[in-house]
Amino acid sequence: MKSAKILELVKILESHNITEIEVSRWGSKIRIAKMASGRNTPETVNIVSEDVNKSAQPQFVEVASISETQPKVSKGEEEKGIEIKTPIVGTFYKAPSPEADPYVKVGDHISVGQALCVIEAMKIMNVIESEVSGKIVKELVENAQPVEYNQTLFLVEPS
Repeated sequence: MKSAKILELVKILESHNITEIEVSRWGSKIRIAKMASGRNTPETVNIVSEDVNKSAQPQFVEVASISETQPKVSKGEEEKGIEIKTPIVGTFYKAPSPEADPYVKVGDHISVGQALCVIEAMKIMNVIESEVSGKIVKELVENAQPVEYNQTLFLVEPS
């Protein structure tokens, strides 16, 4: 499992009321547990690689807390606007097909119910519609990139 995915799991653990998370994928297993509050030490990540022919030994990796690794943003640098987030995990597409124009671009005015993008999940194309009216201020995901549940796709300045 790549370190970016491990950091995402740590972020999920910290941002929700969860004390432990375990993920199994393609013969690998990772378990992350939150330490008791008040400690200022990194979390321990247990990575186990399972192979049919041999028993695997767990590997321990030290991962710094997300709050320690993410840069601090001052209030003046924070992005302004309403976040439009993906309701599902999948692949983000700006347009309905590779030849078509994108649904929206930065600077476009959008209205409630307007199609913004497509998220492909399990070979099903899910059109994401706007729940607000306003102007697209920032596009936060590149075309054909994977997105996670509740990831911000666009910032919209309400009108």
